[in-house]
Amino acid sequence: MTDLRFWFDPVCPFAWLTSRWVEEVARQRQYTVEWRFISLRLLNAHVDYASHFPPEYEAGHTAGLRLLRVAARVRDEHGDAGVGRFYTAVGHGIHDAEPSGGTPGHDRRGTREFLAPVLADLGWSADLADALDDEGRDALVQAETDEALALAGKDVGTPILQFAPPDGLAFFGPVISRLPAPEDAVALWDHVIGLAAFPGFTELKRSLRERPQLRSYGVAPGEVGRTEDWHGGSRRQKR
Repeated sequence: MTDLRFWFDPVCPFAWLTSRWVEEVARQRQYTVEWRFISLRLLNAHVDYASHFPPEYEAGHTAGLRLLRVAARVRDEHGDAGVGRFYTAVGHGIHDAEPSGGTPGHDRRGTREFLAPVLADLGWSADLADALDDEGRDALVQAETDEALALAGKDVGTPILQFAPPDGLAFFGPVISRLPAPEDAVALWDHVIGLAAFPGFTELKRSLRERPQLRSYGVAPGEVGRTEDWHGGSRRQKR
């Protein structure tokens, strides 16, 4: 029995922070989590990136899609537990790293150079990286993205959570900028469960967010990132 479905894009910092919180709760509560795919690149396929997003977003979202292709192959070969391990390994490589300072048109997170040591540390075949360029897997990623939107609506981002699937409530979030301490994780999570258990719950939203407490965003552990307006779920340049 699955307690929670979690849709993620590996490049999303907020999905990553929420996933680490979920992992801690799952450890303490013996939850079973099913990892599913939602692509920010496919979600924004209709958007003109040049006018709507900061210059690095298109390459970053494309890198996320490329990594989800690999995650889809990981599921085929290592099951859903393998997807969880892959997301954890890739996420540490992305979000616990110093800011890359790459060019706007290039994002190394979607490259073999980035993925090779991740796969080696997992003890998996380097051939899994072949899926980075396998556009044939995009149909599955699109289908799971559409599944998330069908459950939570179209004006959402990542992560999407569904409680007690397949019939439980699904929504976008919760979005956090810092991880709760392990001793606080379950108590905070119970507040989320309280909302999720009420069928009439619709939305609780705040677009002002702290910059994520992640090295990749230049925020060291214990520091508080500056507050920014992530209207529309991102640092959009226009609505």
